[in-house]
Amino acid sequence: MSVFLIAEIGINHNGDVGIAKQLINVAKSSGWNAVKFQKRDIDLVYDKAMLDSPRESPWGTTQREQKMGLEFGEKEYDEIHRYCKELDIHWFASAWDPNSLNFLDKYDLKYNKVPSAMVISEEFLKDVAKRRRHTFISTAMCTMDQIKTAVDIFRTADCPFELMHCVATYPMKVEDANLKCIETLRDAFKCPVGYSGHETGLAVSVGAVMLGITSLERHITLDRAMYGSDQPASVEPLGVMQLGRYVRTLERALGDGVKTILPEEEKIAAKLRAHIKLK
Repeated sequence: MSVFLIAEIGINHNGDVGIAKQLINVAKSSGWNAVKFQKRDIDLVYDKAMLDSPRESPWGTTQREQKMGLEFGEKEYDEIHRYCKELDIHWFASAWDPNSLNFLDKYDLKYNKVPSAMVISEEFLKDVAKRRRHTFISTAMCTMDQIKTAVDIFRTADCPFELMHCVATYPMKVEDANLKCIETLRDAFKCPVGYSGHETGLAVSVGAVMLGITSLERHITLDRAMYGSDQPASVEPLGVMQLGRYVRTLERALGDGVKTILPEEEKIAAKLRAHIKLK
């Protein structure tokens, strides 16, 4: 099975549909399978005191202005939906609250994503699972017991899913990657496991492919120096293309694990072993 490549645009569009389209183009031209966004009702996700607190940003001087500046609404997602259909690339979004989950229903998307922050909400998990769309479940900041609860909910609902090993630091230090958790999750829950990476560079993600992940998600950006907390942990266009090529090359190189002698090897063996007298 081919690794499903997810280009996480998230909020790296900085509230600009034009930037979002450029990033969709990057993902499509690099051979990735899908782009992903994030959707929030900020009045449900954040409390009033936090939203009223000061924060300098391109949109104003409060947290509310900053959060609203990064949030796409129906007009923007209508255009994203149209554009992705035109380019023939999947898109979906991680909903951070019930209102956002209901909002996304309009687009009848093939995939759902549960962000790590929402895994502890059993009510939310049940709401996602009842839609029975293939769901990627990030596992950062989660215990094995919390992950088991999520797995049980999705299996009870007969909703297809895969877990994604993830570490919620931006950017993540290489020594915190703990890629062996991919095998731990697969062994414990007998399900497909992907990797959602927040590291800089490509090597860790390539290593995850070698451990048999079914999906790979990386944040992408036009420029890591752009405004935004996710930008430093993102991959720029050249890296998106390189990583896509590395993944597809490794898929071909991994093979089936059956030890055989290739026809091309037989001629070489005859030449190199001609001096050996076999009994």
